[in-house]
Amino acid sequence: MRPRSTATNLLRRRSTGWTLAAAAAAAALWGWWASDSAPYPYSQRWLLDLPLPLLSQRRLERLLEPAPGERVLEIGPGTGLQSLPVASRLGGSGRLDIVDVQQRMLDHVMSRAAHRSLANIVPTKADAQALPFPAGTFDAAYLVTALGEIPEPDRTLRELRRVLKVDGRLVVGEFFDRHQVRRRALARHAQTAGLRVTQSIGPPFAYYARLVPAPTAR
Repeated sequence: MRPRSTATNLLRRRSTGWTLAAAAAAAALWGWWASDSAPYPYSQRWLLDLPLPLLSQRRLERLLEPAPGERVLEIGPGTGLQSLPVASRLGGSGRLDIVDVQQRMLDHVMSRAAHRSLANIVPTKADAQALPFPAGTFDAAYLVTALGEIPEPDRTLRELRRVLKVDGRLVVGEFFDRHQVRRRALARHAQTAGLRVTQSIGPPFAYYARLVPAPTAR
């Protein structure tokens, strides 16, 4: 049996080790928070393959309701974490348009789509505030952790409302980081853009919201 003082010293060293590890983790988190940039850099794309807590694909599709034959728009697809499952739901007669300002992100998604034999994804390099599509083009649209990365959310939402059909729907997914658009702010931006929030899933730090064109905007 170890002497009492030896055991106590061992416990203290372990406690100090855990404290230092926790401090290092906190420092890394702060570094990520402080250096988080928009748009998300392609060099850190591997992080985009990690599912965010509560922003699950099931919850996204529950609000988006992608159906075979529909045309759907995704803003800021990243590495295709949501793109590939949604495109699969649309089937061969449907189409998923993905829009990003980074060509390498679009190329990455298309490479993954080819590997999965998905031929219904169409990439477009463009700014979300100036979408190159006619009014009333899409049955639905969505963007996950992207709205807060784009300057002037009002303009982005207004442009999304423009390209939606009169009975279309938009799903916004937001996770807690320094770019997050809080629920209350989203409701304000939506009203300004001629949209209204009809449903929300998840806690404040990780939620999906469904928006539709407001009656006065039809």
